[in-house]
Amino acid sequence: MAGAKDKSRFLREGLFAKYVVSLVGLVVFVLAVNGAMETWISYRATKTTLTDGMEEKAQATAKRIEQSISELERQISWVTRASQDTIEKRRADYASLLNQVSAVNQLSQLDGEGRVVQRVSRVSISGGSSNDLSRDMRFTDAVARGVVYAPAYFSDHRPLMSISVAHSGFKSGVTMAEIDLDFLSDFLSDAQVGKSAFAYVVDPHGKVLATSAKGPDIGKDLSKLPQVAAINAPDREPISSGTDFNGHSVLTAAAEVPKLGWAVIFEQPTAQALTPIRDQLVRVGLLIGMGLMVAILAGAFLARRMLIPINALRDGANRLGEGDFSHRIEVKTSDELEQLANQFNSMAGQLQETYSGLETKVEERTRDLAQSINELKVLEEVGRAVASSLDLDAVLPTIAARAIEITHADAVLIYGYDAELRRFNLVEANGIDKSADGAHVTIDEGSNILSDAAESGEPIALADLDHAAEQPLRDVAVNAGFHSVLVVPLVDQQGTLGSLVVLRRASGEFAAGVTGLMRTFAHQAVLAMRNARLFTEVDHKGRELEAAHETVQQQAAKLQEQTEQLRNWNRSLEERVEKQLGEIERIKRLERFLAPQVAQLIASSDGHDALLDSHRREVTVVFCDLRGFTAFTEATEPEEAMNVLREYHAALGELIFRYEGTLDRYAGDGVMILFNAPIQFPDHTKRAVKMAVEMRDTIGALTEKWKNRGHSLGFGLGIALGYATLGQIGFEQRLEYAAIGSVTNLASRLCDEAKANQIVVSRRVYGIVEPWVEARPLDDLQLKGFNHPVLAMEILGWREEVDNVVDASAARRRM
Repeated sequence: MAGAKDKSRFLREGLFAKYVVSLVGLVVFVLAVNGAMETWISYRATKTTLTDGMEEKAQATAKRIEQSISELERQISWVTRASQDTIEKRRADYASLLNQVSAVNQLSQLDGEGRVVQRVSRVSISGGSSNDLSRDMRFTDAVARGVVYAPAYFSDHRPLMSISVAHSGFKSGVTMAEIDLDFLSDFLSDAQVGKSAFAYVVDPHGKVLATSAKGPDIGKDLSKLPQVAAINAPDREPISSGTDFNGHSVLTAAAEVPKLGWAVIFEQPTAQALTPIRDQLVRVGLLIGMGLMVAILAGAFLARRMLIPINALRDGANRLGEGDFSHRIEVKTSDELEQLANQFNSMAGQLQETYSGLETKVEERTRDLAQSINELKVLEEVGRAVASSLDLDAVLPTIAARAIEITHADAVLIYGYDAELRRFNLVEANGIDKSADGAHVTIDEGSNILSDAAESGEPIALADLDHAAEQPLRDVAVNAGFHSVLVVPLVDQQGTLGSLVVLRRASGEFAAGVTGLMRTFAHQAVLAMRNARLFTEVDHKGRELEAAHETVQQQAAKLQEQTEQLRNWNRSLEERVEKQLGEIERIKRLERFLAPQVAQLIASSDGHDALLDSHRREVTVVFCDLRGFTAFTEATEPEEAMNVLREYHAALGELIFRYEGTLDRYAGDGVMILFNAPIQFPDHTKRAVKMAVEMRDTIGALTEKWKNRGHSLGFGLGIALGYATLGQIGFEQRLEYAAIGSVTNLASRLCDEAKANQIVVSRRVYGIVEPWVEARPLDDLQLKGFNHPVLAMEILGWREEVDNVVDASAARRRM
C-alpha cells in the first residue's frame, strides 16, 4: 500500500511530472513565440499596407481638390479682366460664368471703396446697394494679396465658401464669388474610397465639408476625434489609428490641402482591416493544441523509461542510508544512470572500509577532547584566581602549578622585568628551589633567551639544552637535570612585564598545542601583574590624596580670607567707577557747548558745572557768515551746497577749539562764538580778534578754491564786547548754552555790515586789542535796533605784541 502511494506521488510530484511538464512547456513556448512573432509581423505589414494605401488615396484626393479650387479661381479671374469697364459688361460675364460653372452660386462686384455695385445669382440680379464691405476681410485681403480664400461656412447644412479676386488697375474693385462645396463629395465616391473604407474632408475647425457614402454627416464637428485633433494641432503630426464618429477603432491616414487648410481623411474599421490577423491567430491556436498533445505523449513515454533506474537508485540510496553497505544497485541502461549506479556501489565499498576504522578514531578524538576540556578548566581556574585577588604573591603560584599540570612539564619559572635596572628577577618557581642562590635568580637584559623572547614578543623553545649556546639559564637548568625549555614573554601594549619559563627533564620539541596554551597562560599572568601594579599605584595615590586634601583645606581657608579682601577692593572699585561715569556724563554734557579741552577742564574739577547756571558776565561775541550764500543755494544743487558747508564748518571748528571759544550755535552759514563764557579768560577779547583774523585768512583760501568750482562767495565777521546773561536754555532732552543781551545783537549787526573778507569790531573791542592789530576807522553805522550811531573799526591784520606804551603809540600814529 505504501509502495502504491509512493508511486502515485512520484507520478504526480516527482521526475515524471517534471519531465512531462518541462517538455510540454518547451513545445508550447516555442510554438507560442513563433505564432506571436508571425502574428506581430503580419499585423505590422497589414497595417502598414493599409495605411500607406489610404495615405496615397488621401494625397491624390487632396491634390484633385486643390486643382479644382485653383480652376475655380482661374475661371473667376476671367470675369475680373480690365476690358469689362461697365457694369453691364461685368454682369454679362457673371451670368456666363454662372452658366458654365455649377459650383458658383453667386457673384458680387465691389467697387474700390468696398461697396457692393451689383450681385448676380442663379435666381436674381440686383443692382447697387448700400452694403459697405470696406472692412470685410474678404475685400481688404483681396486688395492686398489679389486672391483670398475665405473660411468655409454652412447655410442650411450646405457647405459654402467665398473666393475674392481683385480687379486689374488701381482701386478697380473686387469680385466676390460664393462657392457651393457639394462638388467635393464627388471626389469621395465608393469607387475611389473602397467598399470597407470611408473618407471625409474637414476644415481647420474640424467640421465636415464633404464625405463618402459611409462617412459622417456634412457639418458634423469631429474636432474631438484624436486623428482630427492631431492634424489641426500646431505641430501637425498625423497618427495612424484613432476612433471614428461612432466611437469605433479605425486605421486612418490624412493629407492636407495647403491652400485652404483643409484635411482629407481616409479611414477603415480596425476589425475589418485585421480580419486576416484573426484567421492567423486561429491557425496558431490549432497548431499549439496539436503540439501540446504530441508533447504530452512523448514526455510520458520518455519519463516512464527513466522511472525504473531512478527507483533502483532511490532504493539503493535508502539502504545505504540505513547502514547496509553490502547492498549493490543493479542498473543496465548503458547510459549515465548505469555509471551513477556503479559510483554508488563503489561509494558503498569505501564506506564499508571506512566505517571499520571509524570507532578507533572516535575513541582517540574523545581522549583529545577530554584533555582539551581539562585544559579549559585549568584556564578558567586561573582566570578566577586572577579576577578574585589583586595580590600578585597569591596569583602567581596558582599559575605556575596549573601550568605544570596541563603541560606535563617538570618545572615552571615566572620572571618579572625591572625596567629601571634592566634585568629579569625570579618572582615564582615550581619544581626548582626558589630560595637557592644561582644564576637563574637575577638575569640581566642582554644576549639571553629571556631578552630575545621579550624583544620578539613570541615564545622561544630550545629542544636540547645540552647543545644550546652558553647563557645563565642554560647552566642552572642542565645542572638541575632539565634538558628542554620553553620561554613565553609576558608583554602587553604598555611594555615588557617578564617571562614564563617551562622546563622539562626530557629533551625534544614542544607540541604546537602546548606553545599556544602557554601563550594563553602568559596573557593571564600579564593581566595579574598589571592589576597588581595598578592596585599598588592606586593605594599610593590614595595616601597622596589624603595628604593633598589636608593641604587643600588649609589653602581654602587662605582663599576665604583673600575673597573677603577682594570683596572690599571690589566695593571700592565700584565707587570709583561710579564717580568716573559721573565725570564722563558731565563731559558729554559740556562737549555740547565747549571745546573738548574746556569740557575736560570743567569736568576734572568738582563744582564747576555750576558755571552752566544762569549768571551775568562780560563776554566777547564773534558773528561770521558767508556773503552771497543765499543766492548760491538757489543756483546750485543741494548736495554741492552741503559739501561747501562741510568744508566751511570744518575750517571754523578747528580754530574755535584751538582758541578755546564756546560755539553757541550754527545757523546755516552763520556761526556765533562766545569768549569768556563759561570759562573765564583774562585775554578773551584778544583771543576773539586773533581767531577772527586767522578765520578770515583760512576762509579766504577756501573762497579761492570755491571760485575755481564756479561759486562766488565771501566771508565777513563782526565782533562786539559787552555784558550778557549766560546759562542753559531748552529742555531735558535738548539743552543749549546761550548768551542773552544786546552785545549778541550788536555782533550780529556788525557782521551784517561787514563786506567780503572784512572784520568789523566795535570801538570798545578795538580799544582793548589796539596794541596788537592794524585797523582803520569806519563811518558811523546806523544799525537796526540801535537808536544811536555805532562807532566801528575794521581790523586789517594782526601783528607781534608791543612791549611798551611808546611802541603802541607809535603804532597808532602809523595807522
